[in-house]
Amino acid sequence: MAFDIAGVPGFAYGGDYSAEQWPEEVWADDVRLMKAAGVNLVTVGVFAWAMLETAPGRYEFGWLDRLMDQLAAHGVAVDLATATASPPPWFSHANPDSLPVEADGNRLWYGSRQTFCPSSPAYRSAAGALVEELANRYAGHPALAMWHVNNEYGCHVARCWCDTSAAAFRSWLVRKYTTLDALNTAWGTAFWSQRYTAWDQVIPPRRTPSFPNPTQLLDFYRFSSDELLACFRAERDAIRRHSTGIPITTNFLLDRWGVDFWSWAGEVDLVSMDHYLLGESEDPYAGLAFVADLARSLAGGRPWALMEHATSAVNWQPRNLAKPPGQLRRDSLGHVARGADAVLYFQWRASRAGAEKWHSGMVPHAGTETKVWREVVGLGADLAGLSEVAGSEVVVDAAILLDWASIWAQAHPSQPSVDLDPVRITEQWHAALRAATVTCDFAPPGGDLARYRLILVPALHLVSDADAANLVSYVDGGGTVLIGPYSGVVDEHDHIRLNGYGVWSDLLGVRVEEFFPLPDGRRVALSDGTSGRVWTELATAKTADVLVTYADGPLAGAPALTRRGTAYYLTTHLDDAALRVLLERIARAAGVEPVLCDPPRWVEAVKRRHADGREWTFVANDGEVPVDVLGTVLNPGALTISTGFAARSDSA
Repeated sequence: MAFDIAGVPGFAYGGDYSAEQWPEEVWADDVRLMKAAGVNLVTVGVFAWAMLETAPGRYEFGWLDRLMDQLAAHGVAVDLATATASPPPWFSHANPDSLPVEADGNRLWYGSRQTFCPSSPAYRSAAGALVEELANRYAGHPALAMWHVNNEYGCHVARCWCDTSAAAFRSWLVRKYTTLDALNTAWGTAFWSQRYTAWDQVIPPRRTPSFPNPTQLLDFYRFSSDELLACFRAERDAIRRHSTGIPITTNFLLDRWGVDFWSWAGEVDLVSMDHYLLGESEDPYAGLAFVADLARSLAGGRPWALMEHATSAVNWQPRNLAKPPGQLRRDSLGHVARGADAVLYFQWRASRAGAEKWHSGMVPHAGTETKVWREVVGLGADLAGLSEVAGSEVVVDAAILLDWASIWAQAHPSQPSVDLDPVRITEQWHAALRAATVTCDFAPPGGDLARYRLILVPALHLVSDADAANLVSYVDGGGTVLIGPYSGVVDEHDHIRLNGYGVWSDLLGVRVEEFFPLPDGRRVALSDGTSGRVWTELATAKTADVLVTYADGPLAGAPALTRRGTAYYLTTHLDDAALRVLLERIARAAGVEPVLCDPPRWVEAVKRRHADGREWTFVANDGEVPVDVLGTVLNPGALTISTGFAARSDSA
């Protein structure tokens, strides 16, 4: 899975071009402006189904022919979308059973986007027919550089509870378990008299009077991700019947958790994802770094495509905050630092009408005499000047284990503490590494871990025996691991492991006998002067050294941090500062070097390196005051790219 957008050398730059929203006389001006901005790739047709198929089987491609020809004539490549993310009203009106249904039985109606049930035969048939027509017509077009299947799978409808989905769910379960006895065992149906005696009795986890069955819910999440993947595969395979040698992708949403993208990553020719900065976050770049590192990890460490982000305001956030001068550049190059070889926006020209008319564009409502346009042109020049960086990979020696099924298992409402949010915990550990300028990947628990010096396991609640053994083998091979609390507690069916919580008890030399969640806001003192929050565990160190203990509370004297060889265990959650100190210490012991030693607060630094040894260091100042980084002064919002720390600093 190499990063190779046909006919686009260096960095790809551009965005979604919703040309169907504009009179054709605007197109010539658009192409002229694209060339002025350095745009070399645009995504076309994402939401154009109603314009491409005006009635069942009545296709109107003339406007798209003219658009594609015009873009090709001016050297702008096209990422051609299949348009299947938003069925037109004529389809939904004729096929009401294709509309998605919520867990309480409420049907969601057409009038927006993603108004389809992933299991609907009518939807799959109509979508497949449209894709066949598109692929057959445009397979050899000179503008075609990439295929874009659907759009943001799982964004608004990740699951459907309708009768069609129920039948598909049963079929999925038959393939998984074969027999009802196996299903009853896996789901623990002896509890609450839930035992099934016929397959027709099995339904999705619809709204019930009390807690749903945890394993039923977990399997429904797995099934729903697989159903969306089946939709993608069907469209991809239809394209491949007509179009060869052109990469096929779809844009992952990595800050939503409805789709298991580990299972999707090998199905695309290159990984692409969308990201929108949360303007009111205390540290929005922590979120940017998180999803960028996850995208790179899904791509196996290779470059990836930033398919969408915003030049300025984002319409769906509570407050439509505009980006201050320079932030457009900092945001985009922050993704480049972490492995993006394509920088694209939603969208090229800001819409005049519709639900996203207040969403920013590369060409804003106010036109080219604007801050946004000047910065769009400036970024195009920056990317052209950095073309030799394209194709390089990010330097990484550490990884965080992350698994969608484990996150789904902890989403069940009957957990020991509502404060145990696995996503937030994982984000905190990642942010602590970022603050120390230690770049990390994410890895599936069953993946190849041997390339890393350090593995972190902040919140892997659910893990299979095989995946647990994979981590043991990694440590036996000389790797270092830090495991957080409440990890390895249940198996892949969400069944509790007995005789001491945690599958890694022998690895860690620790036996956990009872959980002691903390009341809201309560802290406990630790023997090293820090404090624990949210969660504590009554544990006994069997063969481990105790490094830190609880200094007060009901567990005073019990282990808070232990070490057995190169395997560490933390039985509580730390605040940000204490966690950073701990992770830095363990990383240093594992031989993981930060990009900067003792970096100033709010400074981010990442390295990219080519196979031939050429290397670039990206350093950004996200604080509010100038900082000195090895003799280079970075103003607030500045980001510098250099082959050495004394090189130029481009202030935003």
